[in-house]
Amino acid sequence: MHPAARKPRPRRYDPKKTRGAVTAQLAHVQQAVRALDPGQLALPTRLGDWTVRELVAHLSMAVGSVARSLEGPVPVRAEATLLEWPAAAAPRASDVDARTRALADAHDPVELLERTAAQFAEAVAPEPDDRLLPVLPGAMPLADFLVTRCLELVVHTDDLAAATGLEIPFDRQALATTTRLLADVLADRAPGGSVELRIPPFAVVQCVAGPKHTRGTPPNVVETDPLTWIRLATGRTFWAEALDAATVTAGGERADISGYLPVLS
Repeated sequence: MHPAARKPRPRRYDPKKTRGAVTAQLAHVQQAVRALDPGQLALPTRLGDWTVRELVAHLSMAVGSVARSLEGPVPVRAEATLLEWPAAAAPRASDVDARTRALADAHDPVELLERTAAQFAEAVAPEPDDRLLPVLPGAMPLADFLVTRCLELVVHTDDLAAATGLEIPFDRQALATTTRLLADVLADRAPGGSVELRIPPFAVVQCVAGPKHTRGTPPNVVETDPLTWIRLATGRTFWAEALDAATVTAGGERADISGYLPVLS
């Protein structure tokens, strides 16, 4: 492999900060959901034909997966990395959709989220960060799986805010973790050093094969804010729309990274 196409080293996340970020963002979601009335729960979302009711049920399912996984047998060894986790989402889309709808039909979504949050706190508190969980795409440490829960919470908090018009806070650490993970996934899938993706204040990564700069300003630079990046990386916003809205700037002949997006769908 050409040196310019070498993949970056996996990023390390502070387990204590990750736990705090999941807890904090979950609390923001709970506060918002408690205030929803039946009319708001019936509002459409940007997630296909899901209503807010299904979205809240899905959030419960995503957070509840931690406690459910902790109930299972401890795997012998780690099998998957954080950068492999996003690839497991698409093949499971129909199953996730069916399970989400079943939850939304069977439970009051507000009460379900409250129970899920309580179960999460109780289940996670005594567990060590390196405790392996039997999750998809393969067993991974609790600390790593909680990074993916940060992403689920942040992305779907944004979905919830878009559907309801509510101003829901983002925990800074949760937003930073989500931004960095999605940027690293892009760098992993499009390895190289010809494009510099800047997402201040949280992340800078090199990506896309081609000539690599060694000093000064790189010839191909993409810059955007964390929420715009998260929306681009998850298909909530399209490249052309972001350029037109001036929420992303791209300079250089290789700076169009639309062909690599979304990295999570």
